[in-house]
Amino acid sequence: MISTLDLLGTIGASVLGLPGILGVALGMMTRNWILAAALGGAVGLIAPILMGGSHSTHVAITPMEYVISIVVGILAGLVGSAIRHKGATV
Repeated sequence: MISTLDLLGTIGASVLGLPGILGVALGMMTRNWILAAALGGAVGLIAPILMGGSHSTHVAITPMEYVISIVVGILAGLVGSAIRHKGATV
């Protein structure tokens, strides 16, 4: 099981990292909530594969890190789509 400090660090890194930033950007490209969530989730899945762990030392990426990254990506995509919706009504 992951400790509380590791959990908070992983969530913070995902929000400030690629799943959070690119998830919001991709979510702002569409008004469709489902598509925004799917794009954010895809970024959340791909980000740990590309940048997580060390391939030279074979550091494993835990399933919890994948789950956190995907959830943060989905939420970021939804926030980006909400920004697009709210900005369009002003």
